[in-house]
Amino acid sequence: MKILITAFEPYDHWSENSSWEALSEMLKAYGVPQGVTTRRYPVELADLKARLYKDLEHGFDTVLHLGQSPGASSIHLETIAVNIAGVTYNEGRLWGPLVEGGPTAYQTTLPLDSIRRELLEERIPASITYHAGTYLCNAVFYLTQHWHHVRQRPCQVGFTHFPLMTQQVVEHGREMPSLTKQELAKAIAIQLNVIRNNASSHATVIA
Repeated sequence: MKILITAFEPYDHWSENSSWEALSEMLKAYGVPQGVTTRRYPVELADLKARLYKDLEHGFDTVLHLGQSPGASSIHLETIAVNIAGVTYNEGRLWGPLVEGGPTAYQTTLPLDSIRRELLEERIPASITYHAGTYLCNAVFYLTQHWHHVRQRPCQVGFTHFPLMTQQVVEHGREMPSLTKQELAKAIAIQLNVIRNNASSHATVIA
């Protein structure tokens, strides 16, 4: 089984991104799982699309994107990607559809209930949420599903939002919810295990 896991580079005033730090920690703690490819993506839409489409050409059975969600108090397992381009961090305001004439949304077929259950059993807070917003996190989620839909290549695609790391909150002097880097790394490993044990079909199109 070939799996692509991606995370984002730091953005705005954050010197670290919990998604990338967690992914790096997962690789250090558990090693590189067989069949897994990892990437760190930029927070600029044009560069993101170019990097993403190049990677997808290699053909994956599952693509799991990770992102940071300051203020989240649990790991968010996102359900739906919408065809909306909102604000991007290095480009100012960018409104309109991500894909002209594309479906309104795609729904993931990852086993979110199973993933959430496993995370909670390991005492890692997790929630199933509606969609990944209207920024780059949503963009990478939607574009990945649309790329596979157009080419009729079955692929499970999901997006997980991580809270801030505890070290980020401490370093920035913020009163915000957080999880440790180790907890987030473990959460990735758990998701991988569930995905491998519950291989499914490609995303559902929402017209």
